[in-house]
Amino acid sequence: MPITDEELALAAARAGAAVVRAMWGTSLTRFAKSADDFATVADIEAEKAILGVIREARPDDAVTGEESGRTGRDGAEREWLVDPLCGTLNYAARTMLVAVNVALRTGSAVTAAACADPFAGEVFWTDGAHAYVRRDAGDTRDAQDPRGARGVKDADGAWDGGDGEVARGARDGGDGADTGGAGEVREAQGTGDERLVPSAESRLVDVNLDPPFPNAPAFRAAALLADPGFAERFRPRVVSTTLAVAWVAAGRRAAYVTDGHLRDSVHFAGGIALCQAAGCVVTGIHGEPLHTGAGGLVVAADRETHRALLEIIARAGR
Repeated sequence: MPITDEELALAAARAGAAVVRAMWGTSLTRFAKSADDFATVADIEAEKAILGVIREARPDDAVTGEESGRTGRDGAEREWLVDPLCGTLNYAARTMLVAVNVALRTGSAVTAAACADPFAGEVFWTDGAHAYVRRDAGDTRDAQDPRGARGVKDADGAWDGGDGEVARGARDGGDGADTGGAGEVREAQGTGDERLVPSAESRLVDVNLDPPFPNAPAFRAAALLADPGFAERFRPRVVSTTLAVAWVAAGRRAAYVTDGHLRDSVHFAGGIALCQAAGCVVTGIHGEPLHTGAGGLVVAADRETHRALLEIIARAGR
């Protein structure tokens, strides 16, 4: 039976996550992309693993990878968007806050996506209608000793993640919790799948402070943190990976805010699709429909949280 698009997204994200996990803590060659940005050999190897899975199952689809660029025919109806390691600076600094993002755009809509957390053994995924988390059933090795989870390359050069799945739940709720969040109401969709339901109960709002800032000076995400209304209502978090977008769908964050033009973004396409499928409120930074007007992204667990953030953004921009 042919693999479905959503299962393919899951398989591809897991393949990339296995590489990221296997190379954790090793000496990483860096490749400069700009004066203040770089990729590591882990980014490149993870992308190769992801693309190998996709191309074997869907050889006619177009693919855009963050590291390798676009391949496939122009104007293809189906295009995979791949970010093999979102949080490269975190990873290079041996900080376990990263994501592996795979999304399929069919026409103008993302119809399948997966966002893997390599160190929690979780993959957040959507079939375009609902959002779920799938948890791996690996061992419970201490997440603070990820070196035990390193794998090796097999004879074909593919990465085997080894026998050490890093333990879930090792991180606390403040800095990337795997605590399940009060809003993570579960409905089994299949073996190991749990339905995601957003919640604003945590009051944690992730703000992306990484460039570019196309709407500056009218909008600066950092200005939100200085607004008294923000401090009264929310608690800020800055994890610098789009894993935090998936956390909004999972009820682990109340909201996420970023500047930028995000249409067909390899970084954000999967997380946005997850949040839309989970029922989050998803707009641009001024409340416009996504990918219109000033652009950017405000994704919130509910309308009240979304409305409060828009008021703070408007006030901060005056």
